[in-house]
Order: sequence, then C-alpha cells, then structure tokens
Amino acid sequence: MTGKLFIISAPSGAGKTSLARALLANVQEAAMSVSHTTRQRRAGETDGIDYYFVSQTEFLTMVDDGVFLEYAEVYGNYYGTSRLAVENKLAGGTHVLLDIDWQGARLVREQMPDAVSISILPPSVSELERRLRSRGSDSEAVIQSRMRQARDEMLHCREADFIVLNDDFNQALDDLTLILSGESDRIRPLAVDLDLLLADTD
Repeated sequence: MTGKLFIISAPSGAGKTSLARALLANVQEAAMSVSHTTRQRRAGETDGIDYYFVSQTEFLTMVDDGVFLEYAEVYGNYYGTSRLAVENKLAGGTHVLLDIDWQGARLVREQMPDAVSISILPPSVSELERRLRSRGSDSEAVIQSRMRQARDEMLHCREADFIVLNDDFNQALDDLTLILSGESDRIRPLAVDLDLLLADTD
C-alpha cells in the first residue's frame, strides 16, 4: 500500500510542532519529512533526524539539479524538501507529514495533487500573540515579525483541504489523527467564526 502525503501549515505559535510530535505517536505508519537546511546545527540536533545540514553551495547545487519539491529562504537560511526522500517513504507505505508554510504547500500541491493539506489555526490572534510572548525567548522585533508572518499564513488557510482549530490540544490532536486515519468525516465542526478570526489579521 502506498502512503499519503499530508501537508501541515500553521502560523508560528499555533502549536504545530507539538501536535505533529503527538500525532506521530498516535499514527505508527506516519513519519515526518526531514528537510535540508543551510542553517547551523543547534545543540542537541542530529543530522538526518532533525534536518539534513548542508552548506549553501551544496543547497544551491541541489536547487539547480531539481532535487527539491519546494524550498524557501527564511531569515537568511535555506530550507528544502527532497522529492526523492518523500517519494521513497510514500512508496514504502509510510504516510509523510510535511511541515511547510502556505507558499510551500501551494507548490507541493501543484506537483503532488493527491496530497492532503491541513491548516492549523489558533483560537484567536490575541491568543497567538500570548503564546509567542510566553516563550520568553524572542525580542519585541522578532515577535512583531512573527505576528506579521502569522497573519499572512492565516489569511491563506482556506487553501487547505482541512482546517483544525488548536483551541484544545487533545481535541486538535484527535482531529488530526482522524484525518490521517482516513476518517475525516468524524472531525468536529470548526468551532470558530472563520471570517471574524481572519478579520483580526488585517
């Protein structure tokens, strides 16, 4: 059986990383796509598990060779998704989770139209900002930059096949688990006025 590609997009602070980790524990036949990046490896990170760490020269050569399904430059560093790595996992029957922004999601959907895209949203813009500030690790300038990017990400949520509201972690995890298990008809209705939520991003 061939696996399925699931694209998960969310603004910073929406809880995407924590949900993805918990989701992998729930769905044994799923794995996270490991991106290539030019940024420096951080303490505790492992090459090939967290990222494939490459030089900028290597990365740009891979771009020229058509290695990536999608790639982007973020804060001066490049990130890309290897087409072959994704296709090999899918061919082996593994569902692949791809963590990218709305622009990358759009590019991947154009090349792999069978992919299922999921947008994870916070319950409100104010709650998103509260979560970002509660980290206590970013400057005011970084927070404002993340909020601008978050608003942009949220405005494109309707491009996704499914929208999951992370107002309650366990409920959101249940929704994601049902989508990956092919039981999307059982996910709860979106418990928020999407028009009002997106109006706050203006």
